[in-house]
Amino acid sequence: MRLINIGFGNMISAERLLSVVHPDSAPVKRLVTEAKDRGMLIDASYGRKTQSVLIMDTDHVVLSAIPPDKLAKSLEPDNQT
Repeated sequence: MRLINIGFGNMISAERLLSVVHPDSAPVKRLVTEAKDRGMLIDASYGRKTQSVLIMDTDHVVLSAIPPDKLAKSLEPDNQT
């Protein structure tokens, strides 16, 4: 199992990650609100500005303070940190 650092010492499983998106569009905001209502939202931003929304295959939605481009770099196969 490969883990990805999503900030502040929090990790997620790379195999469970479906998508990393920017939080500013209306559909993503709606997705976050619906996940919160269902109890499936995990806020790993520690009160900082949410810069990326991670969509998991378990129907969880995870908020991170790390921008999507930096998370994408950690997903590259040659970057096994």
